[in-house]
Amino acid sequence: MASSMVVPVIDVQNDNFKELWPAMVLAIKTSSFIAIDTELSGLGNRKALLAESIEDRYKAICHAARSRSILSLGIACYKKLDSKPADSYLVQVYNLTLLCSEEYMIEPQSVRFLVQHGFDFNKQYAQGVPYCKGNNKGGADNHGVSVRSLFTELLRARRPLVLHNGLIDMAFLYQCFYSHLPERLTTFTADLSEMFPAGIYDTKYASEFELRQTASYLEYAYKKCKLDNSRGVEAGGPGPHLLIEFCHYGGHMSSYVDYRVCPAVAPPPGQQEVCQRFSAFGWCPAGSECTSSHDTDLIILQDEKLGMDKKSKRKRKRDRRDKRKGGAEGGGGGGAEEERKEEEEEDEELRASKIAHLELDPADRPSQDGSIGDPVARTEPPPAELTGNGSCALPGDITDKATPAVAELKKESVTDDEAKAAAAAEASRKRLEGGTHRAGFDAFMTAYIFAYACALDGREDGKKKKTEEEKDRVLPTCYNKVYLSGKAAPLHIVKSSFSKSSKAHTLKMELVWGKSLASTLLEAGPQQQKDGE
Repeated sequence: MASSMVVPVIDVQNDNFKELWPAMVLAIKTSSFIAIDTELSGLGNRKALLAESIEDRYKAICHAARSRSILSLGIACYKKLDSKPADSYLVQVYNLTLLCSEEYMIEPQSVRFLVQHGFDFNKQYAQGVPYCKGNNKGGADNHGVSVRSLFTELLRARRPLVLHNGLIDMAFLYQCFYSHLPERLTTFTADLSEMFPAGIYDTKYASEFELRQTASYLEYAYKKCKLDNSRGVEAGGPGPHLLIEFCHYGGHMSSYVDYRVCPAVAPPPGQQEVCQRFSAFGWCPAGSECTSSHDTDLIILQDEKLGMDKKSKRKRKRDRRDKRKGGAEGGGGGGAEEERKEEEEEDEELRASKIAHLELDPADRPSQDGSIGDPVARTEPPPAELTGNGSCALPGDITDKATPAVAELKKESVTDDEAKAAAAAEASRKRLEGGTHRAGFDAFMTAYIFAYACALDGREDGKKKKTEEEKDRVLPTCYNKVYLSGKAAPLHIVKSSFSKSSKAHTLKMELVWGKSLASTLLEAGPQQQKDGE
């Protein structure tokens, strides 16, 4: 069965922010891609966020971002290890507790949800890293140690940005750490295309349209990818397989680390009825009072069984059809293509069957990504047998002059003692359902889905025809495509010939990259639009 995993998440707050700054900046600069997740003080009118008109949705999102704030920021940095087997990554995960220095709205519904999933508001108000929203104030974004300057370092790194159902996250990041949001959606997407020239990727879109999973909420997508990857490793196939390594944090650094057990997917003991609403959307209005199971492991395994049953039924139907035709067309040239289309239709049927009898009420949504939070409760640091004892440095060039926060980091391979990890996992299952909701761990899960999708895309490279532009991009079918709830097509993050960048963004680009590079990126905008057509 699939192996367990222990994920170290570094807690960053005001009293250790400066100490951890060099390590965070180094992780960002040396990463191959970066995933981000946020916890927010509220979202405003949920129904307006799902308006039929995308422009109306954007206006509602802008209102929420201008009046609410980011409470917690998760950053997961994945560094590809070229000296290791393909699709091997060194991973560093940070969870920043933040405190907006300006007035902002906070909604009781959001407070209740966050408290139920372990968010510590006492800690936030006592130790949150302060930040100001909107436009640059006194050049603080370009020097010094602050959340806004950390976001500037993220932009300067020019790495692919990965989010899950990320439109709202991007709007809040822009408003809180970059500049005032522009009034029009086309201006916003034009700005984003220049801010992240390596591309923006949405794993909710990738889960549905690239991986074709039965459900696409974060916990489900992550666990399904982890399960499929582990099965591939255990089967000893040609791969490539996703391999993850973590840093080991010694000395006083260990006091900053929250170890998160990711147990192997396994069915719970006894027969349980699955909550159909949670199965489809990853949340349920009844929460812990629901009498049906919210166990994502059970949901995944039931979905797989249903899929296998449908596949067997399809095979019997095809065999009967071929038998009636005397087998003359059984090996015809169109057989494989016909089977592929049938499989895609069944994927759609499975997804549709989850929600066919459910009426989605956006007012019931607890969070912007539609998920109930990560499934793993906070645990104590793993025993020594679980941490490994490797002693290599962080990626990139680290000299003897590195700060203590950097020098104490060492690689940790995922070679867990499964029995002990399973025991820790069983203990975590007995905690509050849904576990502690952490932006850092959500960012890790988001990045894992993306890395797995990239591994599959690499496996299919020989079968796909790619343009010259696509050959230079990771996961080109998902490049600059952001998921839109209730829409068949994504939001494309491009600068078209009919849209202009905002003035505030143009000025900010010069501050972030300097005038020469900013001019190059601004000129590249129309070319990006041509490449995407």
